[in-house]
Amino acid sequence: MKKFAAALGISLLLAGCSGMSETQQRAVTGTGIGAAGGAVIGAIAGNAGLGAAIGAGAGLVGGLVVDRVKKDEQAAYQSGYAAGKQSR
Repeated sequence: MKKFAAALGISLLLAGCSGMSETQQRAVTGTGIGAAGGAVIGAIAGNAGLGAAIGAGAGLVGGLVVDRVKKDEQAAYQSGYAAGKQSR
């Protein structure tokens, strides 16, 4: 029963992300992964809550950095594509 409840909870959380922009999705994903990793490391060190908070902050920043890199990558591709199209 616990596995079903956990799967249901995760499904509901992921379904809640369907209307978000890519930036918001990356920020939420980074925050969640950072909080989980921080909680594990914090539990080992003796304070899971503090570890989760620090991990969530680091994950948020990481998610936003990934988003910026992806946007820059897409902009560079579009620029190169347009330049190649004009030179024909």
